Amino acid sequence: MAADYLLYGGDHSLYTGKARAYMRFKGLNWEEVTATRAIYKTTLLPNVGAAIVPVLATAEGRFIQDTTDIIDFLEAAHPAVPVYPDTPVQKLVALMLELYGDEWLVIPAMHYRWSMLEQQREFIFSEFGKMSAPEASREEQLVIGEKTSTMFRGSITMLGITEQTIPAIEQVYLELLDQLDVHFGQYDYLLGSRPSIGDFGLMGPLYAHLGRDPVPKALMQARAPNVYAWVERMNNPVPLSGDFLANDEIPRTLLPILQTMCRDQLPDVLDVIRHNAAWLERNPGGNIPRYLGMHAFRTGPAVGERVIHSYAQWMFQRPWAHYHSLPVQKRGEADELLQVIGGYEAMNTDITHWLARKPGQLELVGAPG
Repeated sequence: MAADYLLYGGDHSLYTGKARAYMRFKGLNWEEVTATRAIYKTTLLPNVGAAIVPVLATAEGRFIQDTTDIIDFLEAAHPAVPVYPDTPVQKLVALMLELYGDEWLVIPAMHYRWSMLEQQREFIFSEFGKMSAPEASREEQLVIGEKTSTMFRGSITMLGITEQTIPAIEQVYLELLDQLDVHFGQYDYLLGSRPSIGDFGLMGPLYAHLGRDPVPKALMQARAPNVYAWVERMNNPVPLSGDFLANDEIPRTLLPILQTMCRDQLPDVLDVIRHNAAWLERNPGGNIPRYLGMHAFRTGPAVGERVIHSYAQWMFQRPWAHYHSLPVQKRGEADELLQVIGGYEAMNTDITHWLARKPGQLELVGAPG
């Protein structure tokens, strides 16, 4: 039977790991297609306008780029056993943790891949080479991989990964591993026996980079075996199974993870929102660039500089919009959690310039709030 969906991506691609795990859980009729150089040229660039993965193609010829849009498209088409909780606080937490995985855990993921390249050079370059040219010899793939990975290797300072911040990046990541190991020692997934959108957000960095590259994989297996077991469970789920915890319960084991997110990531996001608003004031109706210069950021005890990533606002708008859609009584329950984790002020920040995505382009645009 012909596949209903094709997922163009790669084994070492962070966001492909997120989409792949979702499609396996939903039990869809789909195939994965490696995004080779030929595929980029003949299929992806003509249909999505950028050399980026993953991309979902439907049997009807529609192309969808961005894992969040892919998942939301498929959730609407296949609503059985949703990955979004239908209770207010669990849904808020799931959306926040998707934001954390998608936009913040990229920092340790890229650090452990590229700052430690010498210890895993052959594996990394061969992975990039195999994706670009699967028909080439291993020696040729290593050469190709070294060339095609240049942009990624060169991006780590933009992410704030420097000699000054690396000790703190590692400290915060090890704390996260320890916290998640405790949690996954008690629960199969973040919010019970069913994966949520938050699980899929964390899966991207915790699999393709941190759970697959040799150095961080060995670290995860030794220090956090329950986290590694969760990675394997996410990659080999029982489709359409499990439940979220009853009574909108949030496990206490998630609180320190959420507290770290609110301490480190949310101030960064709020500054991104301010820069986006200023840019849109100067350029009404324009396509806002993906990057708007550099700004200060914090990770654990360290302060550094990283890129102002306009897209972070689009992801933050998801939990923000859900929170502000809640009726007064339910918002009060969410407020109790936000006060505990330190996210109340951020969630109550006014967003004056709403951002939206347009099909076929990576840049964001201003939209009615």
